[in-house]
Amino acid sequence: MHFGSCLSAPAFGALLALLAVSPVAAQGTFASEGTFDIPPGAKFNPEKLAKITAFFKNEVETGKISGADVLIRQRGKDVYHETFGVQDVVSKTPISDKTIFRLSSLTKAITSVVAVQLIQDGKMKLDDPVSKYIPSFANMKVGVEKKAEDGTKTLELVDLVRPITILDLMRHTSGITYGFYGDSLVRKAYKDANLYAGEFDLAEFAERIAKLPLHNQPGALWQYGHSTDILARIMEIVSGKSLLEIEKEKLLDPMGMVDTNFFVTEPERLKRLAQPLPNDSNFRVGREYRTEVRQKWESASGGMVSTMDDFSKFAQMLLNGGTYEGKTYLTPKTFELMTTDYAGKGSGVERDFFYFPGDGFGMGLGLAVRTDAGNAKPPPPGSLGELKWDGASGCYMVIDRKQEMFFVLLEQTPSERQRVQRTLKLLVYEALAH
Repeated sequence: MHFGSCLSAPAFGALLALLAVSPVAAQGTFASEGTFDIPPGAKFNPEKLAKITAFFKNEVETGKISGADVLIRQRGKDVYHETFGVQDVVSKTPISDKTIFRLSSLTKAITSVVAVQLIQDGKMKLDDPVSKYIPSFANMKVGVEKKAEDGTKTLELVDLVRPITILDLMRHTSGITYGFYGDSLVRKAYKDANLYAGEFDLAEFAERIAKLPLHNQPGALWQYGHSTDILARIMEIVSGKSLLEIEKEKLLDPMGMVDTNFFVTEPERLKRLAQPLPNDSNFRVGREYRTEVRQKWESASGGMVSTMDDFSKFAQMLLNGGTYEGKTYLTPKTFELMTTDYAGKGSGVERDFFYFPGDGFGMGLGLAVRTDAGNAKPPPPGSLGELKWDGASGCYMVIDRKQEMFFVLLEQTPSERQRVQRTLKLLVYEALAH
């Protein structure tokens, strides 16, 4: 989000960015000078890395979070890997690399990689209209707000200028939104539609979305919402398999991501499920987060769980440019396709207050891509070409191919996440010798 030097990765609750910045982050506003675009080959300073430990220990000791798992890996070696606190305050089981975390919107990154694999296989194309696979999307309308002289607003439904495409779904320009942030009439329609009622699968969910107005014309505005769920339904159609089946076949099983799934119902796995602090259990995503209840709906936008053991493999594959342990998941050409900015100059895509990739970032296929320093002075830390995403639960991933480095934060803290993520990123880049 572009709130000055706010480094929030994309996610829900824009207003959370207004939370007070911690003293560490506040001091870093000045210390971060020079941490953007550090020359390649930089190494980490162990003494400066210790500040990360001090920060997270304080977060746990002062009761702001229950626990966290933090990993920084550079050139194939862990340069920092620490766990803090407990899985939940009831069991008091310490966090470990096998602790299971709700990924929330980091689910979108996994879904998008498998979608790109299906594009690589020729199963679908970026310029395919969504209505080619889900006919009801051909009849969708855009909701345009009209304001009367007395100030009352009404929604006028207008025809699509062009069809929604798979590219629109992957870069969040479909016009499909969420109903739990912002106050537009279309978002209100989403909120009032009771989208999550009863038992439904991705096929039924797509039909529910198709009955609602689009927030804007396809391609006109970056708009966070359920686009990735519609993408997942197309993935099911072209593969003839459920979302989890195709994800397991193409990515999760070959990579050994054994605990990455949509639900945690088995007794042994339930014992490893991290919980936010009791006063922080509202994930602010407009629905109940029912990880412990097996449902038909596999939420491609925000329903997966994972562990550091698993997710670090996924991050390493992206850092490697699409390969992992000798196996190619994305060819160089496909990786380039995924990490190209599709929302920059000349794309026609507008950005507003809710452009969650943030200042200095463009939008690839399911991942934010760093394209410039941004307008903040000093600029937010990082490198050109950085890939990132995060989720409302607090989990966060940054891939810096220039420094041959990634870092992953796994935590469950909806209310503190933006402040914690900003501070962690600042401390990571301040620890790089330059």
